[in-house]
Amino acid sequence: MNEFDVIIGDFNRMAAELSSIETLRSDFIANVSHELKTPLAVIQNYATLLQNPVLPKEKHTEYARTITQASRRLSELITNILRLNKLENQQIFPEAREYPLGEQLRECLLGFEDAWEKKGLTLVTHIEDTDIKADAELLTLVWNNLISNAIKFTDPGGQITVSLKESNGGAIVQIADTGCGMSPEIGRHVFEKFYQGDKAHATEGNGLGLALVKRVIDIVGADIKVESIYGQGSVFTVTLF
Repeated sequence: MNEFDVIIGDFNRMAAELSSIETLRSDFIANVSHELKTPLAVIQNYATLLQNPVLPKEKHTEYARTITQASRRLSELITNILRLNKLENQQIFPEAREYPLGEQLRECLLGFEDAWEKKGLTLVTHIEDTDIKADAELLTLVWNNLISNAIKFTDPGGQITVSLKESNGGAIVQIADTGCGMSPEIGRHVFEKFYQGDKAHATEGNGLGLALVKRVIDIVGADIKVESIYGQGSVFTVTLF
């Protein structure tokens, strides 16, 4: 190869990379548009129904509740898109400080107390009192998303287990559930934006939660793995160094 062959090769690689970036951008815009349209359509349709002057009171309450739920979903979607955009463009930088990780996990769990009690789930915890040096705000996003998913994908009467143990100056957090689990194919894509392998629960999320989790994990220099058996449950393991 002479110098011109090298230049041609570099140009070809650059063109391929730019094409890949443009494809990803187009897919992202298409997915965002689709996700925004769904709650907006719900709000518009039910708002129209509410204008019926002879609408029974119970239907009025039901439709208003549906609009509130769709509005909340739309708000969460926009918030997650903005968060992910900041994280991917490195506009958020970790601010590490020492804090009690065990206490943080307990507080996050308490925030979902109504949700797990409503489904009659059993919560099992093995949380050691461990201090770590990391960005507490960013990691709160990780725990909230993983706990929320565990509750969402676990059938009523199931069990969620949260454990924390110290390891070589760092910590290992595991969040396990006895829910529907994932196939190997879904497991390979579970951290991708807008990917929703379980269509039965698609209306409960927007496919951005685990993408946010993965980006935060990368930014703070941690590691995350998922083990899952379809029909039996999943275990997410986060290792903080």
